[in-house]
Amino acid sequence: MAILPRTGAAAQARPAVLLPRPAAVRLPSLRHVGPNWYASVMGTAIVASAGAALPVDVPGLRAVLVAVWALSAVLLAAVLAARAGHWAFHGDQARAHLRDPAVAPFYGCLSMALLAVGGATLTVGRDVVGERAALAADVALFTAGTAIGLVGAVVVPYLMVVCHRPGPGTASPVWLLPLVAPMVSASQGALLVPRLPAGQGREALLLSCYAMFGLSLLATLVVLPLVFARLVHHGPLPLALTPALFLVLGPLGQSTTAVNQLADAAPGAVAAPYASAFGAFAVLFGVPVTGFALLWLALAGALAVRAARRGMGFAMTWWAFTFPVGTCVTGAAGLARHTGLDAFVWLSAALYAFLVAAWAVTAARTAAGVVSGALTAAPAPLRPATARTT
Repeated sequence: MAILPRTGAAAQARPAVLLPRPAAVRLPSLRHVGPNWYASVMGTAIVASAGAALPVDVPGLRAVLVAVWALSAVLLAAVLAARAGHWAFHGDQARAHLRDPAVAPFYGCLSMALLAVGGATLTVGRDVVGERAALAADVALFTAGTAIGLVGAVVVPYLMVVCHRPGPGTASPVWLLPLVAPMVSASQGALLVPRLPAGQGREALLLSCYAMFGLSLLATLVVLPLVFARLVHHGPLPLALTPALFLVLGPLGQSTTAVNQLADAAPGAVAAPYASAFGAFAVLFGVPVTGFALLWLALAGALAVRAARRGMGFAMTWWAFTFPVGTCVTGAAGLARHTGLDAFVWLSAALYAFLVAAWAVTAARTAAGVVSGALTAAPAPLRPATARTT
C-alpha cells in the first residue's frame, strides 16, 4: 500500500526537520585532522629504520622492527585516507590551514612520511614482501615524496612571504619542516643509487641527492638563527609547543645520515678520487654536526623538562620527540661505520633507547586521544609560556 504525504493542517502542524549536511554526518571527526598527523607515520617508520641501522646485534629485534614497519604502513594508509577526507569534506578548513603560518609548514610532513615508509620498506619490509616488491614500493614512495618535498620547499616559504607575514619574534622550529624534506630524500635516495645500472643514471641520482642535501642544509642555516633568536629575545615557547624544539635535530641528524649513506653509495657511482673524497667528507661533516646536535638535544631536553614541571600536557607536538631523534640514531650509526669508533656505537644505542621510549609513550597517548576524541576535536588555545625569570 502506498503511503501518501500529508497535506493540509496536519502537515502544517508538524515542525520542519532540517537534515544535517551529509559531510557532517559521515565524517565529523576529520575537520581538525591537519597535516601534522603525518608526524605519527614518520615517527613510527623511523623506529624500524633506525633499529635496522644500529651497529649492534640485538636478538629478536628484527621481528619487532618488521611489526613496527607494518604498523607504519597501515598508519600511512589511514592518515592519507583521513587527509583525503579532510580535503573532500572540509575544504574550507584545509584552505585555512594553508593560510595559517603555524600549520602550513606541516605540509612538509607528507613528503617525509612517504619517504620514511618507503625507506623502511626497503630495509625492513623486504623480509615480508620480498626484495622486488620492497624496491618497487620504495621507488614509488621515493618519487612521490621527493616531488612533493621539492614543491613544498618552495611553496611554503612563498606563502610565508606573500600571505602569512608572521610577526617579529614568532619564528618557530616548525618552519624547518618543509626545508628538511629534501634532506630526507637525499638520504633515502642513497639506498637506491646502487640498484641502478652503472653509468649516467647512477651518477646523476647520487649527485642529485647531494644537490638536495645542499638545498636543505643552506635553507636550514637561514632559518635556524631565527629560531634561536626568538628563544633568546622572547623566552621559551608556549608549553604545548616546547617539544617542537626537537625538530631542530631533524636537519642535523638527517644531514649526517645523508652524507654517510651517500658515501657508501659513491664508490660504484663516481670515479675513485671523488668516491674517497665523499667518504672523508662524511666524517669531516658528520662529526661536528653531531656535536652540535648533542648540544641542541641537551638544550631542548632541559626546556622540555622545564615545560613539564610547569604543566605541559600531551599534544601531537610530542611526535617531535621521535623522528628527529631517529635521524640522530642513523647519523651516529653511519659515523660508527666510517670511523670504527665504539663511542658512536654506544651513542647510537643510547639515542635509540630514548627513541623507543619516546615513541611508546607518544603512540600510546595518541591512541588514547583518538579513541576519546580529544585529539580530533577543535584545538584549544595555547597556554602562554611562564616568565623567563621563574
